[in-house]
Amino acid sequence: MTISMSRDAIWTRMVAVFAFLVALTPSVALMAQGLENQKAIDKIIGSQVQEEQAQAEVDADRIIAAIENSAAASSEVRKTSDLEKVEIVFLPDVVKKGLPPKIDAKLKEHEKEVGALRKDLEGNAMLFHAIDSHAVLMRDVLAVEFNGQKSVIIYAAAAKPAK
Repeated sequence: MTISMSRDAIWTRMVAVFAFLVALTPSVALMAQGLENQKAIDKIIGSQVQEEQAQAEVDADRIIAAIENSAAASSEVRKTSDLEKVEIVFLPDVVKKGLPPKIDAKLKEHEKEVGALRKDLEGNAMLFHAIDSHAVLMRDVLAVEFNGQKSVIIYAAAAKPAK
């Protein structure tokens, strides 16, 4: 007894097998900035990370300028693979009082760009490690300011973690 299959059934099975094989292969995005060699690890972990605290009201103009520049900063984050200095500026007053109205309005105006910036930060192993190792959640990153070619400032709506 022979069993015959229609062309549609054959194509359906072929697509299912192909989908299964694709699901088994590692994601290309996960391998984008891997830790296969020691040089990559040194670049990621070796960047100098400084912590500072500031008041959002006092630095509002600078933070707003960085928020307005989120699209360009996002592009720069994607290109960055070597930094001498990463500075995280904690804004503890935001945790207690909330965002100042000017900054909050700017964040809402540039919500899409800031969201893309956060995704790009997650995709950059060096910057993600700097942010994560200082107990900053990605949702708390307000803006990023590139200060020269080898330096970046990250503004975080968070309190400086106790050591």
